[in-house]
Formats: sequence, structure tokens, C-alpha cells
Amino acid sequence: MANGALHIAIKAARAAGNIITRALPKRDSIIIHEKAHLDFVTEVDRLAEAEIIKELRRSFPTHGFLGEESGQVGPTKQQWVIDPLDGTSNFLRGFPHFAVSIALVEKGEPVLGVVFDPLRDELFTAEKGRGALLNDRRLRVTPRKGIEGALIATGFPFRQRKLFDDHLNMVKALLKTGEDLRRTGSAALDLAYVACGRFDAYFEMGLQPWDMAAGVLLVREAGGQITDMRGGDGFLAKGHIVAANLNVGGELRTAIEPFVGGLT
Repeated sequence: MANGALHIAIKAARAAGNIITRALPKRDSIIIHEKAHLDFVTEVDRLAEAEIIKELRRSFPTHGFLGEESGQVGPTKQQWVIDPLDGTSNFLRGFPHFAVSIALVEKGEPVLGVVFDPLRDELFTAEKGRGALLNDRRLRVTPRKGIEGALIATGFPFRQRKLFDDHLNMVKALLKTGEDLRRTGSAALDLAYVACGRFDAYFEMGLQPWDMAAGVLLVREAGGQITDMRGGDGFLAKGHIVAANLNVGGELRTAIEPFVGGLT
């Protein structure tokens, strides 16, 4: 089923990407709703998610769905986890950095992932045990030996603002050794960029499963390591994540360890 499922997920991602790119020039007239404080959804997010689910449900009627906009529907044993537009705030401002993210999760583990950047026509794909690709090129995480000189991506925990002070302390600690940090506004693309070596590492707190499920598999299949901030595997449930190669990830967690005590 894996190859067929990947083909269908790619088709769904590209269909959603078409909806997004067609709407980009008309974004000033797009209806926007605030789901929570500074957490926005548009009619484009909802249309793109509906198109993804329609494409997937046609081939996998017994699978469940967990979408950022539509929530949990159906069984969870085999579940498609969907972010139809990761980087909505970027999209609304015309900042060209956003993506479609689709993952198939079985018994809590991602087994298939697609992250599609429709503006650059960059298609990141992964299947468990089969490696990760960017279009037709096989991916590998950076071989960097540690965080010295590393380029690290992050995101501010805007859904959990009580974590801001801890996050800023982590940033300060990492800037003592790393080259620099980037905050792009799309967790899916941050993880994809770790997988292809554009970033040496990525960490963030307060994510949701749809933000990271596809990207987690990309990094793993590109030879990287995914953990929570204590080195465990509770990231999908807790929303706190570190992605890097083994050496960089270990040093990054050591650097931020003094500031993770309050995390659940």
C-alpha cells in the first residue's frame, strides 16, 4: 500500500497547493477568523483541507483524519494528520514561506510524510524505511559534529506564551555557540530543511501533531534524530521537539536543559 498511498498523498498536497497559490494574489479579500489569540484561519485553509480529505478519503475510506481545521474524524489506528497551510500568517502577508503538510500515522507513528512548498515547487516526501526525497534527490541531514557554528531554526511558542521566557533563555544559550538562529513561521518547512541540510537543527515548544508529523518522518528518514527536549519520544503528544543529527541534537539539548524544567 505504501507506494500507492504516497502517490495519493502527493496528489492531495498538490491539489491543496493549487488552491493556495491561486488565492495568494487575492489574499486582501480573504475572510479571516481568529481561532484563538493571534492564531488565525482563513477560508483558504479550510478549502485546502477539504480538498486533501476528499482526495484521501476516496482511496482510504476506512482511515481516520486529524486536521488542523476539521479536528479528529474517524478511527485513530490509521490516521491522516493534515496541516493544509502551515504558515498562515506568512501567507496572509505575502511572505513566501508556507507549505502543505500531510502524514499517515499508524499506531502513533508517522509512516508516510509529504511536505509541499507550492511556491518553489519543492516536494519533500518520506516513507518509513525507504528514505526521504526532495523532488528526486535523496536527503541527508547535515554531518556537523556539534552546535558550534550551527544554523538553528526555531519558533516562538505563541500558543503557550507562558513559555516565552524559557524560550528566550534557550535562544541566548544557543547563540553563545551556534552561528545564528532563524524563525521562519512554518514548522513543517523547518523540519524539511533539517532533513535536507539547510538547517543543522530545529527546536520548538507548543506544537500540534499536524505541525510536525510529516516533518518528523522526513528527518528520521534522512538520518536525523527526533526527540522531545529531554531526549524522550513524547514530542507528538507534548508538542516540544528537537530535530538534528545525533551529535548536534545531544549538544542542543544539553545547552537548553537548564530551561526545560517546567515543561510537561
